[in-house]
Amino acid sequence: MPYRWPLDPQELFVERYPQMVNTGLPAKDADAMRTAITDMWADAPGGWVFEWSRLGARYAEEGDEALAVLAYGWAKFPVLADDAKRNALREQIAHYLLAAEQFPVDFDRRRLELPYRGSCIRLPVHVLAAPDLPAGAPVVIASGGVDSWKMDLHAVFVALALNTSTRVLAFDIPGTGECPAPLSRDSVDIIDGLVAHARNLGDGTVAHLGISMGGYFSATTGLAGTVDAAIVLGGPVEAAFEPGRAFRFGMADIAGNAFGFDHRPTSEETAQRGAEMSLRPLLDQATNAPMLVVNGADDVHVPQEDTLVFRGRSNTRVELLPDTGHCAASKLADVLPLTIDWLNETLSTTPVAG
Repeated sequence: MPYRWPLDPQELFVERYPQMVNTGLPAKDADAMRTAITDMWADAPGGWVFEWSRLGARYAEEGDEALAVLAYGWAKFPVLADDAKRNALREQIAHYLLAAEQFPVDFDRRRLELPYRGSCIRLPVHVLAAPDLPAGAPVVIASGGVDSWKMDLHAVFVALALNTSTRVLAFDIPGTGECPAPLSRDSVDIIDGLVAHARNLGDGTVAHLGISMGGYFSATTGLAGTVDAAIVLGGPVEAAFEPGRAFRFGMADIAGNAFGFDHRPTSEETAQRGAEMSLRPLLDQATNAPMLVVNGADDVHVPQEDTLVFRGRSNTRVELLPDTGHCAASKLADVLPLTIDWLNETLSTTPVAG
């Protein structure tokens, strides 16, 4: 079961405020939440899940299902550590399905059976496509990280679907959201199963967009050549997992929950998991799919080395953007067009998989 830990909610607003407003939350409401919330875990007035859920209910009463999805998304943030958080996720799903009637894209929610550790797991995914997209189009599998999941990044995935000739398959990475398997090095098997499914969903061409910890998985598929193109936005690959790393804004325990710990891991336990996660063996290989690797130079979670290590690789573009932090979230308006342009250009020169 997930665990709680001491966490000052005001620290989260320091880090996450740009993400809140850049993904569509009105600044006045984000400011109101910042003032109202005084406790991270209490399901009572002043508590994080209570106040965000109340905002979500207000949006729903006003008929704005899209904003209700965002508010309930923040209510369940950062981990599903109790019943109130899990209920917030259920509310987010319910309002997302109601909001789907107004999406500017075709939408389908599916449950896939994917191989994992000699058995199978059931993984809910969301498929988004421009209304006029041909059936035989490339597919982009896409995910967020350990605390921003597929519904939280809906606006990004819609922008991809509308501005590229691709079908977007959005999912939660292992250890998060609706994915029942914990985060681990061998949970990449689940992603391989997704890629195989995606190859049968369109023309056989598959790209992979991973944001934050999701970038760990897109770095994996890109370096291994499992996909035809990979975009790594703020992904940890090696240096972020080194022993003794100082984490901020609760990230050590957010990751600890994703790893499946039911208690705050010791430094030894964390170091062991980190050593298992390093992508150094893949980085030592000379080959890879075409890759775009982007992050902010001021990221407090992922060291610059995990971006710069890709410099000099073949078919790889690396962008370390100044004056922005994790995943270059405050410059999303610049990063998204860059990503779309790169994807369009790359896929236009990629032979259709046969």
